[in-house]
Amino acid sequence: MSGRPLVLASASPRRRALLEAAGFRPRSFAADLEDDAVRVRFLLPEALVEALAAFKAARVARLLGDDGDPAPVVLAADTLCFDGSRPVGKPRDAAEAAEFLRSWRGRPHRTVTGVCVLADGRRSLFSDAATVEVGPLEEGEIERYVASGDWRGKAGGYNLAERIAAGWPIRCEGDPTSVMGLPMARVAPLLRSLGCGSGEGAA
Repeated sequence: MSGRPLVLASASPRRRALLEAAGFRPRSFAADLEDDAVRVRFLLPEALVEALAAFKAARVARLLGDDGDPAPVVLAADTLCFDGSRPVGKPRDAAEAAEFLRSWRGRPHRTVTGVCVLADGRRSLFSDAATVEVGPLEEGEIERYVASGDWRGKAGGYNLAERIAAGWPIRCEGDPTSVMGLPMARVAPLLRSLGCGSGEGAA
């Protein structure tokens, strides 16, 4: 595969899969930063996730140093759900995962992903939001899901595509890939403009 090297500043298999489906072949290099590294009160949701993405991208760029010619493009992202104005990240344990899922039932919530791309000494920083609504999810379904452990590492305790495939009463208004961790409708054209990827695949 030709194209400029792309480094994904994340260990997320979902983000990697989204990039690969769009024709990119990223190298994963996780930032050694916790998602809770930045929690500033009164920051707008978009500003918060963009700040987290920027910290991750900068950290990985420093760790990479002078890593090849041409220098790789570094891509970082951070996704949070918002219960009103309260940010909701990855559940710490099964009890919190169940709490998150119960809180989503019957009302919409926003999921916002911040993206940072570093290339040629320049930074592109933006965010994308979608609204997700979970219908009348039965308690037994929540208990089975929590027991499966599939909530681990997922903002808000769920992955949109997986839950739709599982038949959950869930709908999304906006770009579903934003909810899944990387808004590909905006990311893919930007990466191609920087020389990454072969142009194969679908955004």
